[in-house]
Amino acid sequence: MIISYPLDRLYQEVAYIAYHFHWNYDDILAMEHQERQVWVKEISNINREINESRKRR
Repeated sequence: MIISYPLDRLYQEVAYIAYHFHWNYDDILAMEHQERQVWVKEISNINREINESRKRR
């Protein structure tokens, strides 16, 4: 049995990574789900750190 990943979630991940890192759509789409999740988490961490540093100013 093949379980597919929800298409709307896939689009969100691809858009999020492409927007922040300016990576090519095909390169992002070629990644395994787990690898995309790692990059989504890293981007989120970067954004959180930036936002926290701005609050301290």
